[in-house]
Amino acid sequence: MNIYFACSITGGREFEPVYQVLMDALLADGHEIPTSHLADSTVVDLEGRASPREVYDRDVNWIAAADVLIAEVSVPSHGVGYEIGHALGLGKPVLCLAQHGRKVSKMITGNPHPALQIRTYANAGEASRLAREFIAAHS
Repeated sequence: MNIYFACSITGGREFEPVYQVLMDALLADGHEIPTSHLADSTVVDLEGRASPREVYDRDVNWIAAADVLIAEVSVPSHGVGYEIGHALGLGKPVLCLAQHGRKVSKMITGNPHPALQIRTYANAGEASRLAREFIAAHS
């Protein structure tokens, strides 16, 4: 399955270990994830080399080609919110994962779109399990 993974880059990287566990698990399952590099500790430097237009063009094309979008939303991010809305506008199934107790934008939690799921997790292993269940339901 082609998965677009979205997570905070410039808004904060405190959940980077969760991003890494998620990417390791989903890549090990054989999924194609063009944004798997977002889990890498060097992503801020890597993404800083691309122009805003290059990032936009690349990412909207990746979202269009994806079967689903999985977003880790524990850290607020304008870009992730935009990506979620764009994917839903294209009719893509979207899973938003947030750590238990984190405040998530009401624009996400209040969205009644039938293709949107919001799930909370206690640890990276549970986040991976939820992502795998979501993927299985959309395979």
